[in-house]
Amino acid sequence: MRAIALIPLLSCGLLAACGGGGSSDDGDNTQASVFAGNDLQIIEKTDFTITAKGSPTEGTFTWQRVSGPIVDGFPLDGAVQTITAPDVKADSELVLRVSYQTTGGGLVHDDISIFITSNNQLPQAVITQTAPQVLPSVYNDTVTLSAADSTDPDTNGQINSYLWQLISGPALNINSFTNSTLSFSHPLLENHTNLKWSLTVTDDEGGESTSEYDMTLNKTAQVVIANAGADQQVNEFDKVTLDASNSAAATSTYKCDWQQLTGKAETLANSNQCITTFYASDIDTNATLSFEVMVTDSKGRTANDSVFVDVAPKALGLINDTGVGECYNNTQRINCVSKDFPNQDAELGRDSFANRLAKVGQGNLAFDYTKLNEFADEVADDAQNFSCIRDNVTGLVWEVKSPVSGVVPNTTLRDGQNLYTWYLTESAIPQVGGARGAANSSCPSNTDCGLQSYIQEVNALDFCGGTNWRVPTYTELLSLVDYGKQGQNVLIDKSIFPNTPAVSLQGHLRYWTSQTAVDGTSLSQAYIIDMSDGNDLAYPKGNIAYVRLVRSR
Repeated sequence: MRAIALIPLLSCGLLAACGGGGSSDDGDNTQASVFAGNDLQIIEKTDFTITAKGSPTEGTFTWQRVSGPIVDGFPLDGAVQTITAPDVKADSELVLRVSYQTTGGGLVHDDISIFITSNNQLPQAVITQTAPQVLPSVYNDTVTLSAADSTDPDTNGQINSYLWQLISGPALNINSFTNSTLSFSHPLLENHTNLKWSLTVTDDEGGESTSEYDMTLNKTAQVVIANAGADQQVNEFDKVTLDASNSAAATSTYKCDWQQLTGKAETLANSNQCITTFYASDIDTNATLSFEVMVTDSKGRTANDSVFVDVAPKALGLINDTGVGECYNNTQRINCVSKDFPNQDAELGRDSFANRLAKVGQGNLAFDYTKLNEFADEVADDAQNFSCIRDNVTGLVWEVKSPVSGVVPNTTLRDGQNLYTWYLTESAIPQVGGARGAANSSCPSNTDCGLQSYIQEVNALDFCGGTNWRVPTYTELLSLVDYGKQGQNVLIDKSIFPNTPAVSLQGHLRYWTSQTAVDGTSLSQAYIIDMSDGNDLAYPKGNIAYVRLVRSR
């Protein structure tokens, strides 16, 4: 009990007598006092009675809550009060204060402590199976156990946590043991198997309850199940992964063996493992490959499954790649897979697959050339005498120049040293700015040293079985440049295109294309490509340059 008087106390020398209370405002010299009662020890949610006593009598009592858990109904008037202790989650102290006002106006207070003991009711753990909807479950069904029916009997209580435990049964792949539900996939079993689970629930006051649950998983008719994975669609040269790791066996271990059933034979990296890879071969048209995996468990029982792989030609286009086969940083050669220097030429396009190309002929990286004789018949790759070259990528046939035969203009018709002005009279070619060039000046022609005269003379020979020779377009001529030869004096394969003139003769290796350079005014220039450095240039048509004719098959 704690008594507090709010009226000021006068010196005893001024009063008729000194007591435990204070004087009232109306001149009553009797000191006021109040007693709230002795402190109480009670249990939550039970009724208790508090009784206050005041002096002098005939005063009024008012109760208030000072601290502790919330109790409805305050303030209350009257000396005697019956109160229901609040529901608490832990032992708590409720402090109540009684105020007593005398008829003379005096006001005093006293506090009482109500010590409330928490009386937690333990939760109830309940396990139910909620999936699959159709029982009994079978292999690969998702089995779900739920604790949703678990309860906390306390009025305002709740379950705060769940803990599942597999007491007995096979090892299962379970994501979490602490959710209100627990799920797993029905395993492959060769015998009916019992499982025992326990569930512990904890309420918001720390109370725990545990329940157990027994269930039976049925055996599977097929004790080994092979799964070769989903069918795939890939491009030629792609790395293909065959994955049978989703196969299953009733025993704890199994092994896999792959074999190819149909299609162009591929080389599997690890055919005796569940995951194997190969690089799709070079193809010209869409193709379908099929593979089969045989899964064998530790008891020698087997199952098979197959997968189809559709392979499409890669969209590399009908043009040669650049011939660059190495990657670099700012100063030196590096591995091509680099996040700091990504997507370099050597890791993109046809050249990056050169070691897997099924080439018809020969050539650096993805270049693929076949040598032809004067009748356009194929000759051996190591032949020294040949007249033309067929590019197996573009399908074009190229002129091979004849050996050095003298000093220009005293040379033979197709000597690589001969030079020509840009002059074409074919209807499809713009003629603006063309120049014939004087006869027997930079070539041995008695007519003129323009390109058209040279084309007509070569076609008159039925050279390499064709009369449709022409000057190549810009793109066609560029397809011969091998930029992998940077640093050398000629950026073309001289074993494929022999008798290429020396750079020193003209200080360049400029070859005409059939395309006029549109400069906006005279149209007097055409594009050339310099085979010594790979650069292009808009070149005056009256100047002289080399030419290498081309024709379609």
